Amino acid sequence: MAATAVRYLRSVGAPTSATGPDPAARAVAEPRPALRAVREGERAPLDPADFRAVLGHFASGVTVITAPAPPTAGTGAAAAPGPAGFACQSFASLSLDPPLVTFMVARTSTTWPRIARAGVFCVNILGAGQEALCRGFAVSGADKFAGVAHAPAPVTGSPRLAGVPAWIDCAVQAVHTGGDHLIVVGRVAALGTDPEAAQAGPLLFHRGAFGRFSA
Repeated sequence: MAATAVRYLRSVGAPTSATGPDPAARAVAEPRPALRAVREGERAPLDPADFRAVLGHFASGVTVITAPAPPTAGTGAAAAPGPAGFACQSFASLSLDPPLVTFMVARTSTTWPRIARAGVFCVNILGAGQEALCRGFAVSGADKFAGVAHAPAPVTGSPRLAGVPAWIDCAVQAVHTGGDHLIVVGRVAALGTDPEAAQAGPLLFHRGAFGRFSA
């Protein structure tokens, strides 16, 4: 830990000694405010239901995150799992240079480990009228791809669902912890749109219900 601190101080040009920051430098540093941990009794009461209700006022688009089946997938009772996918609201663009996107997934998700093993994913941005498709990918323990037309995304081979207004083909670049969720950062390898499907507008989610955009 000390070596890490010394390397950081050197990288920003701060004077250091063999055992850490130079005492002379500390002597001329600005005084720091006293810090202490927030005591349990001082924490603002936060009801999870209230948290959901308030945050539900933020309208979002809806996506389906998909990943390809393992290379060993076959047929029969001992077959490896097929492609993976789950419905996801918490998606956003992150960076233009380099092109990065991000999504959040619950740490309890049974689909995320399969996406993590694949190391790649495709973000399928859903359009108005695809509520049933979203609900199909929101369930657990079912064959989510049954009856769903899809084709391999051009770079990663992740399922690109038919009829979606837009798709983004990515490789997993980083994963960070965020409380009871994981923050997944993906580097964009390819992307595209379906102008005809986009004419219907996006599928939106607001306060627990699906809706459409109206200018």
